[in-house]
Amino acid sequence: MVELQGKVAIVTGASRGIGRATALALANEGATVVVNYASSSGAADEVVTAITGNGGNAIALQADVSKADQVDALIDGAMEKYGRIDVLVNNAGITRDTLLLRMKPEEWQAVIDLNLTGVFLCTRAVSKIMLKQRSGRIVNITSVAGQMGNPGQANYSAAKAGVIGFTRTVAKELASRGITVNAVAPGFIETDMTNDLKADEILKYIPLNRYGKPEEVAEMIRFLAASPAAGYITGQVMNVDGGMVMA
Repeated sequence: MVELQGKVAIVTGASRGIGRATALALANEGATVVVNYASSSGAADEVVTAITGNGGNAIALQADVSKADQVDALIDGAMEKYGRIDVLVNNAGITRDTLLLRMKPEEWQAVIDLNLTGVFLCTRAVSKIMLKQRSGRIVNITSVAGQMGNPGQANYSAAKAGVIGFTRTVAKELASRGITVNAVAPGFIETDMTNDLKADEILKYIPLNRYGKPEEVAEMIRFLAASPAAGYITGQVMNVDGGMVMA
């Protein structure tokens, strides 16, 4: 059974990696997917083609989600086209890695603006719609770096830790209207972000001794966004990390 038939999902940063895998997974559940991208229009169009070629519905909409006016345009575009928003996956993110003493203010701010403020802007815009609908699922992508820290990622770790606090607060604010808000914390996943990392040094910290796949993260997102079994789960952080963080 496709759990999202007739429903609309927005996935930010959906042109590649975890976002792409998530867009495809939600489409397989019957959702009409809004594939958001910032600059990779060709890659976003490929995701749309993959979905429509499989009998699904999708459109690509450009927006830099760190900008309030562009977020408003993204949400307005989705509403004008479909009239509802049932799922929001806040996935868009960047890294600007360097040690603290070398980190420039603009490198700090760029990561905070997209990885944390973008989550705030998209959630605020969509929650207004979901409150009227009295239903909705929001899934925010955090990271193990936001739980345990990571040298060279003070900006990224701070932003992702902020996403966790934001998730728990908004979950409490929206729960009375039947809206769930959860976070997924990936570990080291095979994406563009991990291509340049030294695998041997990292694998010793992963009990399962391998990187994860974007599809494995997308399956957790799909569960939280689509499954009736997730209807009583809110304000939680679900790790998909091969055992890196055990608490």
